[in-house]
Amino acid sequence: MNKKLMIPLVLFLVLTGFLFAGLWRDPREVPSPLIGKPAPQFALAQLANPAATLGTADMKGQVWLLNVWASWCVSCREEHPLLVELAKAKLVPIIGLDYKDEARAGKQWLTQNGDPYTTSVMDRDGRVGIDFGVYGVPETFVIDKAGTIRYKQIGPITPEALEKKILPLVRELQKS
Repeated sequence: MNKKLMIPLVLFLVLTGFLFAGLWRDPREVPSPLIGKPAPQFALAQLANPAATLGTADMKGQVWLLNVWASWCVSCREEHPLLVELAKAKLVPIIGLDYKDEARAGKQWLTQNGDPYTTSVMDRDGRVGIDFGVYGVPETFVIDKAGTIRYKQIGPITPEALEKKILPLVRELQKS
């Protein structure tokens, strides 16, 4: 066979192999480059009290969850009852990052569906979400006492993810 034809054929086969292998990967298991690195710094207006701010510096010394949500997010409705139950158990503070949303719509959504958040902050332009590498909502981050991201859940939290990954990690981090 002609060498000029072999190179494109080999490249095609390699690319096809990568694409084929990707079919069996779970998109929720996309590794985040931020795992093990300090959480991006932010200080944003609180949803309930826009005159007050909350940021990563306020959470130092605590293990906490950052849950990225929005009133327009359909998948957020799926995980929301689980977050409400988690908040009732008071195992870990949950900070909400209301992503690319109108404050009025976010407040109304929490009033209708229950508010599991210790505090929600507004990320109207999505810049903080970008800093955290958010692909879409919902996403949840486990952040340790030093402010380091230890886990990222892409998509809605499921009972299985909560019981097998998130809560065991939270308990372990709270001990140290």
